Amino acid sequence: MKKDTKMIRSKIINDTIYFINKNIELNITLEELAHNNSISKYHLHRIFKEETGLNLFEMITSIRLQKAANLLIVNKYSTISEIANACGFNSHSSFIKAFKKKFNFTPKEWKKDGYKKFSSKIIKSYESLEIKEKIEPTIKVCEKIKCLYIRHKGYNEDIKYTWQRLISLAHELKIENPIQIGIQHDNPTITHKNEASYIACIKIDDQKFKNLPILELPSTTCAIFTLKGKYGDVLKYMSYIYNDWLPNSGYEAKTIPSYSIYKKNHFINNNEYFELDFYLPISVIY
Repeated sequence: MKKDTKMIRSKIINDTIYFINKNIELNITLEELAHNNSISKYHLHRIFKEETGLNLFEMITSIRLQKAANLLIVNKYSTISEIANACGFNSHSSFIKAFKKKFNFTPKEWKKDGYKKFSSKIIKSYESLEIKEKIEPTIKVCEKIKCLYIRHKGYNEDIKYTWQRLISLAHELKIENPIQIGIQHDNPTITHKNEASYIACIKIDDQKFKNLPILELPSTTCAIFTLKGKYGDVLKYMSYIYNDWLPNSGYEAKTIPSYSIYKKNHFINNNEYFELDFYLPISVIY
């Protein structure tokens, strides 16, 4: 495969997944996705299958179900129908059927206590998800951020290789001292860390990189947690924020993913310690 062809295919996949996540509540069609990439429906479907190993609509359904599974836990004041609609399920019955097929619980069972049984196996695979002290965030409206990015599967040490590639790309593009951002799509207590979706990003301020993968974190209200620790502690903090702080906070999570702005990035430093601000997009319960 030629270098230009590989870059084009990579951009198509990245732009498609970004569009799905950004518009998860909408009725996303193959026609729309193909039009956005200026290719045929057949070509898009084939490229997506070859590059990801997944059928396009399997990917869309999987993303929707993962988001719904988390919201059913953390947004205790939202109804099942509201969460289903927010994640793009127009049919309540189809949502229940798809959810039970993936998680072996109906949404109602999951919301009650099924998620605890499901999560127990995942939590046991970690060394520990407990933190020593509770942390309170600052709540504020955050500006939108435009980013150049590379996707990575898993919340694991191999993220360092993705960061090495991104920092090398930034150097080639003459982006000096870029702000480093990690996007965490998944709650690690219900999506195993090896299957979770992470995105390494650097902030950009102009349009000259339009042929490269670009995403935008929207302006939204966030709970911002200032965190320090060593490798593995981020998962502990995320578990606390999603499962302990959020359900009792007076706020609910949005479908927008959480993200971290690094002060010290342990994936590219020569030690395992990090300092970061963790941003959780939220809405007020009223």
